[in-house]
Formats: sequence, C-alpha cells, structure tokens
Amino acid sequence: MASFATQLVSPSRRALDAELIERSLAGDRAAIRALHQHYFRIASSFLRKLGTRPNEIEDACQEVFLQFFRYLPSFRGQAELKTWLYKLCVTEARRARRRRHVTAALATLLRQEPLVESAPAATRSEATVQELAARALDRMAPESRTVFVLFEMEGLTGKEITTITGTSLAATFRRLYEARRIFREALGLEPVDEEATS
Repeated sequence: MASFATQLVSPSRRALDAELIERSLAGDRAAIRALHQHYFRIASSFLRKLGTRPNEIEDACQEVFLQFFRYLPSFRGQAELKTWLYKLCVTEARRARRRRHVTAALATLLRQEPLVESAPAATRSEATVQELAARALDRMAPESRTVFVLFEMEGLTGKEITTITGTSLAATFRRLYEARRIFREALGLEPVDEEATS
C-alpha cells in the first residue's frame, strides 16, 4: 500500500507529467526541458545502480532520453512515466554491458587488457560497506540485479517490477531471492554457498 505522502504527491506529479507531455508533443521547448530536468537525475541514478559505469553514464543518459522523446507520442499514461523511464534505463544498461564486453574482448585480442590491482584489506567503514555492496551488485546476474535495485533501492512493488522487466511475479521473486543471497554473502551476513559459486 502506498504511503500517505506518496498518495498526496503522485496524482499531482501524474497531472503535471500529462500536461508536460501534451505541451512537449506540441513542440513546447520549455516543457521538453522541464521533463528532461526532472527525470534526468532519476535516470542517471538508476543507471548507476544497474551497474552503468561513471564514464558511461553521460552517453547512456543521452540514449535513454533519445528513446524517451522519440517514443513519447506512444506513451499512453497507463503506467507512471517514471516506470516507463525505468524500462528504458534497463534496456540501455543492458546495451552498455554488451558494449563493455565487446570492448573487453577487443582489448584481450589486442593484448591491451589493464592489470588488475589487488586492494588492501580494509576495516568495515562506511566506504568498505559501500565497496562490498558494489561488489555484490557486480556478482549478480543482470536480471537479478535489476530486480534487486528496483525492489530494495527504488522501493517498487513486485507488480511494478514485472511491468518493467516483462517477467512473471514468480520469476521476479526468484531473482530477488537469489540477489539477496549474494548480497548477504558479500557482506558476510551468511556463509558462501559453494554450489552457487562453482
């Protein structure tokens, strides 16, 4: 159930989005800028959580908003605009991973792969916990990571996640369970599952 604050904010945001969409489609540059300014921060933050690297964020956001404005005429308003934006981000994060893998493969072929430096052991400071969390996210399969970020970090419901990912509710919660297990292992909150890591 949505919180009282969400119930108050959501309808007005929806109405504002509907007005901005209508004006944007009529060519109103101020409305286009307003939509971009409001949703840019949301998109860049979500792309980061999905594993898009800092040096990829700007290009990824540009691609997301190219798609956003290209397909805005087909947006019917049946879901929140933010939910639709998340779907575009998931697709772009997947593309960024694919490009990264291609680049890494080429680097290997050209024998230009950078050396990996080993990090010294650190105490459990906030920075260390953040590093462990980032490593846990990197260990997750892309589909599990997406579900984990949407549920645990963005606060979406299972049903909203199925709309974004196009998977069943059962598959969504299976992926969430797996992602949580990896996250707890990375933080040392439960023993490593040898079978799952082999």
